[in-house]
Amino acid sequence: MNDERASDDELSLRERKKRETRQRISDIATVLFAERGFDAVTVAEVARAAGVSAMTVFNYFPRKEDLFLDRIPQAAELFAGAVRDRAPGESPLAALRRLTLRLLDERHPLSGVGERYPHFFRIVIASPALRSRAREGVEEVERGLAAALTEAGATDPHLLAALTVAAYRTVFLASVDRLLAGDPVAETARSHRARLAAAFTALERTGLDG
Repeated sequence: MNDERASDDELSLRERKKRETRQRISDIATVLFAERGFDAVTVAEVARAAGVSAMTVFNYFPRKEDLFLDRIPQAAELFAGAVRDRAPGESPLAALRRLTLRLLDERHPLSGVGERYPHFFRIVIASPALRSRAREGVEEVERGLAAALTEAGATDPHLLAALTVAAYRTVFLASVDRLLAGDPVAETARSHRARLAAAFTALERTGLDG
């Protein structure tokens, strides 16, 4: 193995360990928040439970809220990436439609549809700090998507990003409401899919993606 390959492997190992540490801290924090409520748990307590320093926690999560809402960066990356990595000849909105349906089919946390998610949503609803961070996260996704749509040559990338994120958020929250009301996941998923289809059909009619 040459030195360059060894260096790449070492970097890959370090990155993998960093991801594992980040996930472990987030998982432990989530358990504590679920047991006692978000506002009742301190970062220092999370650090002790994870066996790391508070500084290490902040190295991975700039704010306490990010310990629980740890998928905001992933959401921004997925939405922008769907546009940037779309198939040849595929429109940005078609790529975004495909992404959102895949998230639903996988019961990904970012779809909002799944058996385990209602408890998560209740914790967010109960905390003003988490609700505020969630709104900021939506704005972060929108900014990232607007940048990708600008690169893709959309007619009005900022307006299209705002409309797309607003549409997805509306579908997402409707499904959350249904799950919190006790509706079955399968029925909620069917409604979610139909709402996504209607939303993207309406967005495509705007002609804003070029």
